[in-house]
Amino acid sequence: MLEIQGLVKRYPTGDRALRGVDLSVPEGQVMALIGPSGAGKSTLIRCVNRLVEPTEGRVALDGEDLTHLGPRALRRVRRQIGMIFQEFALVERLSVMENVLSGRLGYVGFWRSTLRRFPQADVDQAFELLDRVGLGGFEDKRADALSGGQRQRVGIARALMQAPKLLLVDEPTASLDPKTSRQIMRLITELALERRVATIINIHDVALAKRFVPRIVGLREGEVVFDGAPAALDAARLTDIYGDEDWDETPEVDVDEADPAEPTGAIA
Repeated sequence: MLEIQGLVKRYPTGDRALRGVDLSVPEGQVMALIGPSGAGKSTLIRCVNRLVEPTEGRVALDGEDLTHLGPRALRRVRRQIGMIFQEFALVERLSVMENVLSGRLGYVGFWRSTLRRFPQADVDQAFELLDRVGLGGFEDKRADALSGGQRQRVGIARALMQAPKLLLVDEPTASLDPKTSRQIMRLITELALERRVATIINIHDVALAKRFVPRIVGLREGEVVFDGAPAALDAARLTDIYGDEDWDETPEVDVDEADPAEPTGAIA
């Protein structure tokens, strides 16, 4: 379980990106984090793994306080926290398999990682994950030969190679077309539930969040202003999060849940 208590991030200018956030995410729960630009969403997930240092408060994973860990202990804990990035963060010149196996770098020795000599069990697991994310047979392709959706699938497999307790996902669909965005959101939520990984997805697309994620948290000016089920996120709640807008004018598009997977031969 992830527990966040009284989390504050104050910058040297005096601006506060987070204002005493309290949240808990149990094992296996998927939570979407929504809110306007500047609400503190990306800051929050980066404070969790201390890519951004919190000013005050406590972040604990399975009871271990991460907030004041030294460098060595922090490296150990970060092995248990997978990240999926908006811009994929792949090494373009490396193969799909090499990118996926990079998720094990925190577990193998320096020389083995430098020489890319991974245990056979890791290689077998990478093949299984590539099949699961719909990229079976793509292991030898270079990352720069893939479409955006395929790159994001590689990023998902890489994060899961860490066998994480916690998955932090930062705008996973921002660079993708609508159909691929649905496929990626479906894949992330299914895998998180299958593997019982606590997951936070920072996302701007409210419709996608409501469609695929069972719990939604809304941030505004660094504070939690909504925490509940998608059905409770009505026009009044959206106004609380984003400000005045005629939310009832926004049409809802019914999309078949059984969208076929992205064609694996499509290279963009």
